[in-house]
Amino acid sequence: MSEVAPGLVTVFGGSGFVGGHVVQALARRGWRVRVACRRPDRAWKLQTSGHVGQIQAVRCDASRPDDVAAALKGADAAINLVGILYESGRRTFHAMHVGVSRTIAEACAAAGVDRLVQISALGASPESRSDYALSKAAAEMAVREVKPDAVVIRPSIVFGAGDGFLNRFAAMASMSPVLPLIGGGQTKFQPVYVADVAEAVARAATLREAAARTFELGGPAVMTFEEVLKLIRRETYRRFGLIPLPFFAARAIGSLAQLTAFVGIPPILTRDQVVLLESDNIVAAGAEGLAELGIEPTGIEAIAPSYLWRYRRGGQFAEAPAA
Repeated sequence: MSEVAPGLVTVFGGSGFVGGHVVQALARRGWRVRVACRRPDRAWKLQTSGHVGQIQAVRCDASRPDDVAAALKGADAAINLVGILYESGRRTFHAMHVGVSRTIAEACAAAGVDRLVQISALGASPESRSDYALSKAAAEMAVREVKPDAVVIRPSIVFGAGDGFLNRFAAMASMSPVLPLIGGGQTKFQPVYVADVAEAVARAATLREAAARTFELGGPAVMTFEEVLKLIRRETYRRFGLIPLPFFAARAIGSLAQLTAFVGIPPILTRDQVVLLESDNIVAAGAEGLAELGIEPTGIEAIAPSYLWRYRRGGQFAEAPAA
């Protein structure tokens, strides 16, 4: 595969969990990285991800065309990581996914930016019953209408230190004697390591052959929701029970829980997230993925113990319970 010479890349939403790893992967490949985010003060830790002056954080409201155009000035490539997991006020799925993606794509086309990498999500489909998945699919189409050569990356559930997946349920397990098996816990996932996702994004921005292609990223193992919770129970040394919760009941609970978003508190569950759980989240048969980008996927069981120990009573010095 042939690579383009690294230049200046603008990473929109680069101060988040996945974004931080993407910035590191790009810096290792020699790119100068401009991190465009609403709160540059929250991106200060990224300065240590590269050489002096290699990484710069700039303020950017990605919903404002002028801000986006300024962030792209002189850039050779752009990566869109902007996304939300729940709606709050004007930060709707349509505005933050479709609207922002179209704004970035149009600014890239106007500025002559050669490569645009759009981060979507596994399960994005115009036929989905989930507003989140619908908006991700609409964002892909909006980008490809403006930049047909854009690269689309669709990761499954992303895990790693600082994730909002294993950490969320491990935190719940440290406070509750039981956890719900939503829909019976048989929904299938293909968790993918954040460092593998970041490397895939960096290669998508660098490899000429990646243009106009869609990559679905999943880890080496397919796991049910129940198996994920049992992994957490094993690694946290907790003895919480697992209680089946039908989808209809979970949707009702999600509808109530999401009301906390109105007062600025992230909801522990939303109705739309339950709808997402009603469909498997695995790589489609025949889809291009990590292998086509030359990446060997990392298993969840090799990484999860390195950060789930913090939820044990006694932390890293806790003794494993007797079998």
